[in-house]
Parts: sequence; structure tokens; C-alpha cells
Amino acid sequence: MKRKFLSTAMLAAAMLSAHAMAADTIKVGVLHSLSGTMAISETTLKDTMLMLIDEQNKKGGLLGKKLEPVVVDPASNWPLFAEKARELIAKDKVAAVFGCWTSVSRKSVLPVFEELDSILFYPVQYEGEESSKNVFYTGAAPNQQAIPAVDYLMDQGVKRWVLAGTDYVYPRTTNKILEAYLKAKGVADSDIMINYTPFGHSDWQSIVSDIKKFGSAGKKTAVVSTVNGDANVPFYKELANQGVTADDIPVVAFSVGEEELSGMDTSPLVGHLAAWNYFESEDSEQNDEFIEQWHKFTKDDNRVTNDPMEATYIGFNMWVKAVQTAGTTDPDAVQQALIGTSVPNLTGGYSTMMPNHHITKPVLIGEIQDDGQFQTVWKTSGLVAGDAWSDYLPGSKDLISDWRAPLSCGNYNVKTGKCSGQNY
Repeated sequence: MKRKFLSTAMLAAAMLSAHAMAADTIKVGVLHSLSGTMAISETTLKDTMLMLIDEQNKKGGLLGKKLEPVVVDPASNWPLFAEKARELIAKDKVAAVFGCWTSVSRKSVLPVFEELDSILFYPVQYEGEESSKNVFYTGAAPNQQAIPAVDYLMDQGVKRWVLAGTDYVYPRTTNKILEAYLKAKGVADSDIMINYTPFGHSDWQSIVSDIKKFGSAGKKTAVVSTVNGDANVPFYKELANQGVTADDIPVVAFSVGEEELSGMDTSPLVGHLAAWNYFESEDSEQNDEFIEQWHKFTKDDNRVTNDPMEATYIGFNMWVKAVQTAGTTDPDAVQQALIGTSVPNLTGGYSTMMPNHHITKPVLIGEIQDDGQFQTVWKTSGLVAGDAWSDYLPGSKDLISDWRAPLSCGNYNVKTGKCSGQNY
């Protein structure tokens, strides 16, 4: 009986100790796929968050408390993202969540963050057409990646366009914007080819053949690729198999960075392009420090860095600074403190959170090198502010987003003077 009492008392003491320990930490949610088709891209962002949290704890934590990462794996299962997000917010009581890659995963969790009034930092390029009170978009909007990439290719003489994407919301909406933009620039319907494939698509032989045929009409042709995840490996392999080089039909990708290239034979891909806001090859003191920190944390000098890692770095540092400014992790206070917050980016400047919950950043076009790195061939002269709503879609061109009082609206129509919805 005495042993049973002591055992119960010890269990109760352990539970109280664990509760006290939890109260002494600030929990941070990490919501990235560690398995499934998107693990090739998202696992690195989980590791990035663990590094950033570890470094912040070495600085003394935040508000006098240590940060505690809570990592979950939604396994490239879009409905599971919502379930895991709810678990992080309602059960684990995280102060903020850093996560998602695909837009379908972000769309899945969006109602959860709005219902429970939490904060999501989304670190990947996306299609725009959204602005939520509860989401801070540190990846590129179309005007910070897709539109400049098309402009660059036009300057190189491209006349025919293949818009190739994975079949979900980001590629479809981005291509809708690009199709409208190309037509506004005088490109004919017959000079635009659009193709979609499912996640994890592996048989690219007929599609690449169609691209070659489309490109044989006597006009310079390029592929604008919004193919996501591990489908990129067989896509680029088939391009090489069929002898499609960057001189023949250049591919500019929006979802292929150093991480994806690290698992591929890049020699046949030299000269193909990617549009991002950061490359590992960028020469800046901040980038040198970040790369050194990454190699030390991973204990692997061959681990590369990439654009979504920089977006994660920017978002995390903005959150830390906003919490310090607000003096609390309360979501409403932090949301307001985030607007106007500026932190260093990795290309040598500062990025600022705008009232529409998007940030300022440079735009870079890079050529793939045989070592899997990118050589920057074009760069904006300054920073570009992300647009939540496209200027090229009829339903969006009259909308603005401004989350400051008194407007506090994600889709304010400047013609009607009305906010179309509470959040987005």
C-alpha cells in the first residue's frame, strides 16, 4: 500500500514538474512534411527551424523563457495538415507555427488558424490571391518571382511559352495570372501551352516530347515550371534523355532550388534557370554566417541552403522581434507588432513586413551550374514589395490588403469602398 502511495505521489510530482517546465518554455510549432512526396523539400525547413530555435535559446531564449520546438509530420497529406495544426494550437498551446509548403496544405490549415486565432508563418513562394489576418507570407508572391521571370525570358527573345505545373492550386492560379499577363503583352493563345501532372508524377516521356514538338515552330520557346516535389527529378532527367538543353528550350523553375538539385545529376541541366529571392551563392556577410551556422548545426559541410530556408530565417527573426516589441506572445499583439518589422535578409539588405502581411525582398534569376549551385544572371536593383492580389486578374486588380486599423481588411475593394470578407 505504501509502495502504491509513493508511486502515485512520485507520478503526481513528475506531472507537476513537467507542467512547471512547460510553463517555463514558449512552444513553437513546426508543421512540415517529413515523409511523402514533399519530404524532399520540407525536411530541410524542419531542420532550419530547429537550428534557429537552438540559436535563439543560446542567446537567452525569448521573454526570459526557452523556446521549445513541437515538430509534427503531416506526411504530405493535405487534410492531415489541418488536423496537425489544430493539435499544435489547441493541445500543445504553441505561440506560433512555422510550416506548410504547398498552397493546398496552407489552404487546408487556414480556417484552423483563423478559428483559433493563432499565427502561421508561410515560407514558400505562392500564387497570391489571399491575405489573412493570421498568416504572414515570407515567400514570394507572383510579382516577386513569376512575373519578373517571364519579363527576363521575354528580354531573352522568348516568344512561345510552356506553362508546366503540378495539378493543385499554386500552379493553376500562378499560370492563370501568367496567361493573363502574357496575353496582355500580346502573346497569342497558340503560343501558350499549359500542362498539369499529379504529385509524384514519374513518366515524363510523352510530355517532354510534346514540349519539343511545341518548341519546333521556329519561335524561341521556354518552359515556366511550377512542378513541385520529387516529380522534378524524373522531369529534368527526361529533358536530358531527350536532349533538351537550355540553349534549345530553357526551363525556369519556381520550386527547384539547391536542395532539390543536391540529389540530381546536374551536368545535363547546366544553363536552365530558377527564379528565387535568394541563392546560396549570394555574396554577403550575413549569408556567409548563415551557411557556416547551418554546416555547424547539421555537422555536414555538404548540406546546401535555399530560398525557403531564407524565408524561414526572415519569418522567425521577425516573430522574435515582434514578440520582444509586444512583450507577449499574445497573437493579436504580435500580429500588430509584426507590421513594419524589419530584419536582415541573407542577400545583404533588410526585409520588412508590409501591412498586407507580405514582405519586401529582391528578385534573382539564376543559372544552374554543374556543381548544383546557381549563378545569378539578373537581379532587381532594389527590394520588391509582395502583392497579395494580382493586377492581372479581373476579380483581383481592384483589391488591396491592409491589416492596420482602421481598415483591418485583407481584400478591400478600392472601387466599392467595401471589405469583401472578414479575413481574406
